[in-house]
Amino acid sequence: MEGKILLDIVTPERSVVSEETGEITAPGEEGEFGVLPGHTPFMTTLKVGEIKYEKGGDWKYIAVNWGFAEVMANKVSILVETAEMAGEIDLERAQAAKARAEERLGKADSEEVDYTRAQAALSRALARIQAGSRS
Repeated sequence: MEGKILLDIVTPERSVVSEETGEITAPGEEGEFGVLPGHTPFMTTLKVGEIKYEKGGDWKYIAVNWGFAEVMANKVSILVETAEMAGEIDLERAQAAKARAEERLGKADSEEVDYTRAQAALSRALARIQAGSRS
């Protein structure tokens, strides 16, 4: 596996990816980070966003919801609440979720609106739209 990284992405429900890759980019809580073979080991939390990795000269995209990443020299293990490959994402449904979240955020002055939940829903919808539009 010289010059490659084993990428494992799992959710509580399924294994999403287990592939060798040459490069990974992920949405760390403190900002996006990239991993190449031989990277210095570290652990970090992930925020809602998009993971991308190179496979055979093409980039693959995955929308993810909060989690953790363990980076080793030649392996990256990612555990997230949810993960959807770009081709699995229903863009129409994601657009509808975005519209609902924006509507709720527009009513943020109301006591009936949970701003934190609405902001999280918007973040998830935007990540799904971004990844899904790349399929």
